[in-house]
Amino acid sequence: MPAEPGPDAVLWDMDGTLVDSEKLWTVALHDTARWLGGMMSPAARDAVVGGDMARTLATLFDDLGLPRDPARMAEAERFIDDRTAELFAGGLPWRPGALEALRLVDGLGWPTALVTNTGRTLAEAALDSIGREHFTVSVCADEVPFGKPDPDLYLRAAELLGVAPGRCLAIEDSPSGALAAERAGAAVLVVPCDVPVPTGPGRVLRPSLVGLTRADLQASYAEARAERAA
Repeated sequence: MPAEPGPDAVLWDMDGTLVDSEKLWTVALHDTARWLGGMMSPAARDAVVGGDMARTLATLFDDLGLPRDPARMAEAERFIDDRTAELFAGGLPWRPGALEALRLVDGLGWPTALVTNTGRTLAEAALDSIGREHFTVSVCADEVPFGKPDPDLYLRAAELLGVAPGRCLAIEDSPSGALAAERAGAAVLVVPCDVPVPTGPGRVLRPSLVGLTRADLQASYAEARAERAA
């Protein structure tokens, strides 16, 4: 019998893809900007959606016209983490169709990874809410040299699962996340949340996870791989 078509693993982004936590990050970032004595612009907020902490802090300080003082930036990072933890403690709302999509992949028995630019401490709090049983492994931004949009997180997830990155389907909502998965060599299913995501080779866009099926996942994987090879 012919080999079953891929993907061999599904790699899930968290913020904005599975849970509607980007809005909570927005609250935390605006509170941090006020704590620093300013106000974050909408353009700066859009620019850091899906980005890692280092890029977020750099963008925030530049937006506020503040020098990138390492000590002050470290204080701001602690403030963001503490404020976000408070907000996460209130529970994380699911994105439409996300829980059903996780259960679908669970039932298919495919290996899975949670691949997030959130740090491990906050990710553990999120996993308490969304259910760590849905993921074979999880990888956080403070566990690799560089977060998204660099490919390190996705490369590490594939390594932990023992699967070639090119045999993985990454599910993302942001430009930086889609770029990270693309750079790692994964096929990318993009389900935009708060900001538009441009099209590109290796990316398949879908309006939401509602009604997602096995056939949809396999078709998205096959289409993305074909576009990359074209």
